[in-house]
Amino acid sequence: MSSQLFKLKPLFKRGWILALVSVFCLLALNACNPSNFKTQAAQVSQLVYGITAEPKTFNVVLSKESPNVFSATYEGMLAEDGVTTELKPALAESWKDEGQKITFTLRKDLKWSDGKPLTADDVVFSFNEVFINEKIPTSIRDSLSIGKSRLFPKVSKISDRVIEVTSPEAFAPLLRTVGGLPILPKHALESTLKNKDASGNLQFLSTWDTGTDPKKIVCNGPFVLDSYKTSERVVFKRNPYYWRRDAQGQQLPYLERMVWQIVENPDTLLMQFRSGGLDMLEVAPRNFSLLKKEEKRGNFTIYEGGADQVAIYISFNQNTGSRDGKPFVNPIKSRWFKTKEFRQAIAYAIDRPSMLTNVYRGIGQLQYSEVYTDSPYYLSPKQGLKTYEYNPERARQLLLKSGFKYDQKNQLSDSLGNRVRFSLMAATGSRTGEIVASQMKLDLAKIGIQMDFQQLDFGSIGEKISTTFDWEAHFGAVGGGGIDPNGAANFWAVNGEYRPFNQAPTAGQPPVQGRIIEPWEEEIARLYVEGAQELDTNKRKEIYWQAGRIGAEQLPYIYLFNPTPLAAIRNKVKNVKYSAYGGLLWNLYELKVADK
Repeated sequence: MSSQLFKLKPLFKRGWILALVSVFCLLALNACNPSNFKTQAAQVSQLVYGITAEPKTFNVVLSKESPNVFSATYEGMLAEDGVTTELKPALAESWKDEGQKITFTLRKDLKWSDGKPLTADDVVFSFNEVFINEKIPTSIRDSLSIGKSRLFPKVSKISDRVIEVTSPEAFAPLLRTVGGLPILPKHALESTLKNKDASGNLQFLSTWDTGTDPKKIVCNGPFVLDSYKTSERVVFKRNPYYWRRDAQGQQLPYLERMVWQIVENPDTLLMQFRSGGLDMLEVAPRNFSLLKKEEKRGNFTIYEGGADQVAIYISFNQNTGSRDGKPFVNPIKSRWFKTKEFRQAIAYAIDRPSMLTNVYRGIGQLQYSEVYTDSPYYLSPKQGLKTYEYNPERARQLLLKSGFKYDQKNQLSDSLGNRVRFSLMAATGSRTGEIVASQMKLDLAKIGIQMDFQQLDFGSIGEKISTTFDWEAHFGAVGGGGIDPNGAANFWAVNGEYRPFNQAPTAGQPPVQGRIIEPWEEEIARLYVEGAQELDTNKRKEIYWQAGRIGAEQLPYIYLFNPTPLAAIRNKVKNVKYSAYGGLLWNLYELKVADK
């Protein structure tokens, strides 16, 4: 699963102070408006897009966040159609699927962005030396682990263009999993796996960070990195060695350049689009009515993407572990968080419909599972998935039943007299997080719980969730698992690379003492293994549905709602195939920008 610490696609942020804000915004627009950048290269065909956070790494294997640059810069042997989800040839021109053995044949004369040949050696290197290397902390390894043995597929070179992949056991998502992973350049990275830095870690772990000269990063996608200026922009340029050609034989991509403006304030991003500085904008529902009125004047169209992959959730830190004798979570609060009835009470106390209305103007749906709603393996409430309708009285009953008690002021305490109070963290600048936290604070006050809201920058949240584990409650989102639930393997595996509610230390991190895995956690992990091994679709459904039932009962993640993605795209941008599944740029290689 392509997991993230906030959201798969960026979530989009009176009196006398309004004048000051307006002046600030105008200054910001004049300073970094992409239209100014456009005039520097008026004859170049380019696309200008906006992102709300800095890229965290230029190393695709180490990436766990979005936005990231890799959909533009890397490809696998196969690609998914962003609308139909169908698998299509990419670096591989063909494949033969025999169940536990798949043979891929690469295209002739493939090249890396530096002009070096791309061959089967690169594919074998990517899998055998990088993806399954336990010294490299990557979520990719979880998706490749097969069966109870957690063995990996065997990837072998048959010839310079032919690769054979064999699975040690039956593995239903083998083709989609293996085919879609990005292929890495052996000639550029092999030495980083043999040499160590001054701290004794593989050089690979610090290779191609955001301090690297972008021009030195070797890619195989339609674009390569050209430049990166912190807090301003990422610039991509056309990969001269990209393999795709159109029906007339013209080499793709059509665009010469793409510019990603970094604008942390979503309101400023909106202003830049309205002023003509951006070609595309992911539309926050609160801005839909405003932009809809401007479609004709602004010469753009608003597209609706359908059901989103993203699941927005609240999670409590159930990690009982410690380092050097210091627990990650106050043991008093840890007992609350590990109590199922406490988590269920929170779920009943949250007014989801009002949240959906306040955050997304009702443009979306309530969410009770991380599984993509268009996946054949999705278990809906109508099919029996447990849901938690807003019911504060039910929440109070659950708390009383599990030993909590109320005082005369309606304040909730545990059985030892400790006042129930915790902090919810969300990313700074997240308007969605702000609205959710504001309402959640009021909702929980009704059942006697005091919730504090803690806003941290994106990097600090990532550090807490993935490294230090010192947090209490977290507002976030996860997505990208796709059609097959095995894409969420790292979200549920006991030692998965991204499992925030009870995270295990990953490669290179200090050990953890006292981490407890509950039987239900082990059962969900087991079911995900079993589901991946089952080849019968109907039987697979029931396996994943059972995992969903347990998750809905135990609530390691309290799901809130699922937005309906909207995008505003200039009419001069041609060949648009926007969808929630593929996003804005899944067919980037065939996008065009008309001269007028």
